[in-house]
Amino acid sequence: MKTICLFLLFSMNLFTCGCQTNSKRTDRLMNIGYDLSAPDRVYFLPQDLLEISGITEVDAALIACIQDEHETVFFYDLNKNEIVRQFNIGDNGDYEDIARVGRVLYILRSDGVISEVTDYASGKIKRTVHETNIPWKDNEGFCYDQLNNRLLIAPKETPGKDSGNKKLRFIYGFSLNSDKLLNDPVFTFDVDLLESFALSHNIKVPMKGKKNEEKKPDIELQMSAICIHPLTGRLFALSGAERLLFVFDLNGNVVYIERLKSDLFRQPEGITFMKNGDMFISNEGKKKPATLVRFNYKPAADEKPGQ
Repeated sequence: MKTICLFLLFSMNLFTCGCQTNSKRTDRLMNIGYDLSAPDRVYFLPQDLLEISGITEVDAALIACIQDEHETVFFYDLNKNEIVRQFNIGDNGDYEDIARVGRVLYILRSDGVISEVTDYASGKIKRTVHETNIPWKDNEGFCYDQLNNRLLIAPKETPGKDSGNKKLRFIYGFSLNSDKLLNDPVFTFDVDLLESFALSHNIKVPMKGKKNEEKKPDIELQMSAICIHPLTGRLFALSGAERLLFVFDLNGNVVYIERLKSDLFRQPEGITFMKNGDMFISNEGKKKPATLVRFNYKPAADEKPGQ
């Protein structure tokens, strides 16, 4: 064991002898299948998608997009690098994300209202509105949970100081069997545990502390996008304002955190996966165009589904 550790220390020059256990854990954490500092491609999106707020995979070449001022769906062709179709289905509003379930699209408004759009590919579009009554005002993360046939909704809003839940973050489930919001959150995350995880693994995250005092992690986890990996089942979550990517296992335990580079991710607001695991993250634009950043999936040889 000592020989192996010394070899790792010599070859990687990353850790000291007192961190042998953390070294193996950190190595494992890096195997999520993506090098987030080296995208395989960056797409610069047209002006219509300047305020892109959510994305979902349609097929290997097509991504459906929503932007946060109008309930208009845009279909962006990755091969042609252009919008090839669009349709408006609702009023003006604060639309935050989009998810596909077979031939049905679901669109999330920030107040928790969900639009169900059927037959979007045929041209005979039908829209059904679902009032979720989720107990939060600012809902942004949204994705399909195929294993449980439900939509997941992640509020960006966080509990108040006097709530007793200041450090907790929640994800709710909207059942597609009953078309109702489940009473209790399906995931609960403790920010204190996330900060401890970041500290023990030397992960760069926002820090706080007075001058001349030891700095401590300062994570907010205000989720702007979520998506379940189609091959591993892990839950990926973006905290856009912090430019942090979190990965959780099927039980809601954090397995990975990384701070995203500001030059690649100016304002990460959307995430989706192709069936083969390729990941796309969208960024809103301001003075520069919005972008769609692609990472081809390159899993570790020993990676197993659900880890």
